[in-house]
Amino acid sequence: MEAWADTMVPGERRYAGDKVVLGATPGPGAVQAGAWKLYNDPDVGLGPLLPALAALIDTEAITYAAGHGKVVLGFVELTFKERTAVAQKLLGGPPGPVQLVWYALAAMPILAFHTAGHLDTATAVRDGHPGLTWLGFPQPDDDGIWRFPDFSYRRALARTHPRTTATGHPA
Repeated sequence: MEAWADTMVPGERRYAGDKVVLGATPGPGAVQAGAWKLYNDPDVGLGPLLPALAALIDTEAITYAAGHGKVVLGFVELTFKERTAVAQKLLGGPPGPVQLVWYALAAMPILAFHTAGHLDTATAVRDGHPGLTWLGFPQPDDDGIWRFPDFSYRRALARTHPRTTATGHPA
């Protein structure tokens, strides 16, 4: 599953000879950002299904490789280009429940990298989460809340509601 995650949000190899993370891009990717933890998060509910889903991905990889005159034992043995082709086939399949499963498996690495979905955001940013750090996600204030003194349009778009609390919540 980490090889699938590395296909969705590639990163640099964790060590020389890494067969799972192929180093298709510099910097961290989904694997470094905790995709495996998010896949196994009990709130996500994919954990018990992962062995069967990995077997299905391996079957697709074996079929793809055979169609290209190559013998592999699973997805992890493919090149990055080949992994991408298998992922495109699965994600581009006929609409329906099966395609939704592949979309969910593709979404988890994206969420792990771009949102640290398996962690509290303020803690993740403070602890240097690889994806959020790579993206330049801003640090929260000392109380863990983000306040932005500069408006994106360089002007306030609306006045703060009079009953807004000190923490920014409507009363």
